[in-house]
Amino acid sequence: MAEIRTGSAPNFCPPTEEGVIISLQDEKGDGLDLEFLGLVLHEGKSYGFFFPVDSDNPALSSGEVLLLEVTELDEEGQPAAFELVEDEAIAAEVYEDFKQATADLYRFE
Repeated sequence: MAEIRTGSAPNFCPPTEEGVIISLQDEKGDGLDLEFLGLVLHEGKSYGFFFPVDSDNPALSSGEVLLLEVTELDEEGQPAAFELVEDEAIAAEVYEDFKQATADLYRFE
């Protein structure tokens, strides 16, 4: 069984276990499998960090992450829809929050 991880900041919601994969569909209908790395709360909004996975980049490997803003919640209050964060300044701020909150979980270059 995978180890349950905890974040080190009150604005960070870690995945319930390592290697959680979700499948999303883009506006063109193309599917994308993403490993969920955690959720950061920043200035009243929620942002999810994901690692795109495929046969060459399996879950629990490393590489560039994808930052998506939560745009809709389901009836249980869980993220149900996301949008790519295009504002570079906000992306940089949220990424810094993520790095601080997950310094004990991930290595950053």
